[in-house]
Amino acid sequence: MEGNKTSFQSIDEYISTFPPEVQEILQTLRQVIKESAPDAIEKISYQMPTFALHGNLVHFAAFKNHIGFYPGASGIASFQHKLSAYKHAKGSVQFPIGKPIPSELISEIVTFRVTENIKQAEEKVKK
Repeated sequence: MEGNKTSFQSIDEYISTFPPEVQEILQTLRQVIKESAPDAIEKISYQMPTFALHGNLVHFAAFKNHIGFYPGASGIASFQHKLSAYKHAKGSVQFPIGKPIPSELISEIVTFRVTENIKQAEEKVKK
């Protein structure tokens, strides 16, 4: 029963399915993540744009009224105080469409996740 489900092959393909104003937001978000995690690879995971480095770093997705950003539970918990202005849950935050994307905060969260993933990968190698 997956006949209606779209299967994206790339982040470009995903972004191209949205109206121009949403595409612009998604490209901005993508660029902030790329700059904050230059060694990360782009892929589609869970049918969302994903950046991975020693495992998934962050995902993002567009919805009718917001952009979802998914840095995982640790990414949210570590920046809870800075995310208080946004609707958020254990592993996600919603940035309303029509308001500026907090690029500096996203960069901080991505940098935190890069450090966290590298540390976890190093610990696995030691075991």
